[in-house]
Amino acid sequence: MGKIISFSNQKGGVGKTTTCVNMSAYLAKQGKKVLLIDMDPQGNATTGLGLNKSGIKNSVYNVLIDDTPVKDVIIPTKIDRLEILPAGIDLAGAEVELVYIKNREKRLQEALKKVEKYYDFITIDCPPSLGLLTINALTASDSIIIPIQCEYFALEGLSQLMNTIKLVKKHLNKKLEIEGVSLTMYDGRAIVSRQIAEEIRRFFGKKVFNTVVPRNIRVSEAPSHGVPVMLHDPKCAGSRAYDELTKEFLAKGEIKDVE
Repeated sequence: MGKIISFSNQKGGVGKTTTCVNMSAYLAKQGKKVLLIDMDPQGNATTGLGLNKSGIKNSVYNVLIDDTPVKDVIIPTKIDRLEILPAGIDLAGAEVELVYIKNREKRLQEALKKVEKYYDFITIDCPPSLGLLTINALTASDSIIIPIQCEYFALEGLSQLMNTIKLVKKHLNKKLEIEGVSLTMYDGRAIVSRQIAEEIRRFFGKKVFNTVVPRNIRVSEAPSHGVPVMLHDPKCAGSRAYDELTKEFLAKGEIKDVE
């Protein structure tokens, strides 16, 4: 049965989608079967994997609102073993429509029960907010990865996210845990980056991944080409960082399994 992981941070522009897309791609490269779910109405993970949102017939919206089976909505990507449950332009309306649906917090969880056994990992790109779409993702997940950029205001709003995780764990999903914290947009030349990284490590301790993702132009360019950075420039610093981050994540999981 596949492990379900949400990538979440209510603060926008922290590298959340970038981390989700690139770790998903590198997991597939490691031979894992991966399904990426785009729960963000902006649909950046969908376009970042080369799909045209306006040309998508069915999306995660139809799964959540119309009970369309997940298997009928999944689309293959340019990466072997990586598939996507895309976001369409209608997903923005789902937040309001879900309010009137019974068991609204568990719509995604119920939908995934029929397909999770076919994947090693299911990754979810959450919206930069703590509404019902994010609640659905966290309720369906085994764990959460929190990308945080190494800049001022990095910890802004984190207490609210931590409180949401605590509430979801208490009322909706007792197994939910923080898988790890990923430091993104790191600039080793800037004193502030080093200071923020130290502050985050003090706050989260061993939950912070050792691998740090640097600020890298090739990573920023890749979505405009509709590919993960591993296909855009596999040798750049950003590619190497996401490759190492993914391997570190897998190694942590193996240690947990042994324990």
